Amino acid sequence: MIKIKNITKKWKNFALSNINLEVEKGEYFVVLGPTGAGKTLLLELIAGFHYPDKGKIFINGKDVTYLPPSQREIGFVYQDYMLFPHMNVKDNIAFGLRMKGLKEEEIEERINLLAETCKIKGILNRYPQSLSGGEKQRVALARALAVKPKILLLDEPLSALDAVMRTKIRREIKDLHEKEGLTVIHVTHSREDAMLLADRIAILNEGKILQVGKPEEIFRKPADKFVAEFVGVENIFQGKAERKGDITYFYSNGLKLISSMNVKDAKYASIRPEDIIISLNEIKSSARNCIKGKVETIIDMGSLIRVEVNCGKNFVVHITRESFNELEIEIGKEVYLIFKAQNVNLFR
Repeated sequence: MIKIKNITKKWKNFALSNINLEVEKGEYFVVLGPTGAGKTLLLELIAGFHYPDKGKIFINGKDVTYLPPSQREIGFVYQDYMLFPHMNVKDNIAFGLRMKGLKEEEIEERINLLAETCKIKGILNRYPQSLSGGEKQRVALARALAVKPKILLLDEPLSALDAVMRTKIRREIKDLHEKEGLTVIHVTHSREDAMLLADRIAILNEGKILQVGKPEEIFRKPADKFVAEFVGVENIFQGKAERKGDITYFYSNGLKLISSMNVKDAKYASIRPEDIIISLNEIKSSARNCIKGKVETIIDMGSLIRVEVNCGKNFVVHITRESFNELEIEIGKEVYLIFKAQNVNLFR
């Protein structure tokens, strides 16, 4: 559906460099990265608000690189929603339809349908300044969907919402995506939004794509140290790998890890906190990794407990409250950390 080929765009003191992406029809694609990574600029290039210095953009096989936004069949929702303050909700939604020259009865029918879909039937006569964040988000989505776009671009759409509303709107956006059959590109710095919404994720930093893959791949098999840190892998160790048979030994200042991955010249190993089991006894199992350590820190995170264990190097482990209570874990207690070889990710 969307193909971005070798796109480069300089913008003030920043540049997107050699961006290559393909987004499938009907896919929910998330571009995840920190503030200043170039996420919004990338969306604006796809929308046609800017033209690239180099490269091509294709939609359904058609070169749209230099076509105006009106000819790309794209809906765009900005982070601050960009609603017209002098228009009520109904007129905000109708704006694009009137620009396309639709008859008023057709506009009315489309507005009523979207009001039902986006759950805004009761606020059509209100003005943006009187709306809550969640209401503004729904109106912005309705306005973007009004012209029946084939592609919906979302620029940090949930960042201004509180936790409860964020969860609710996130679910509604996913429902809209499935109901309307839209291709969605959603940019965000939120790992949670990416994990819960995306079919696939691209990691963008400093204007470059670092990794593309399914959420499971991105979060469990990060391609480099930046990606690992950004997606919340807290156990990252620098060292040297040595392949023997079908396993790889990774050495880091006295620490020996066993991995099933075969990465030539790996310089880092990572293990997600939730992939580590705490035991009071040494266990020989197919997990292969069993490391002795001492509990140094305990942090209550609500449903999970964060335990930091010193094994010569500090490991962070997330365990359930039930496991924590059963093991009677306390600071200074000796424990064993157990994790599978397949959960030791190696990268350069």
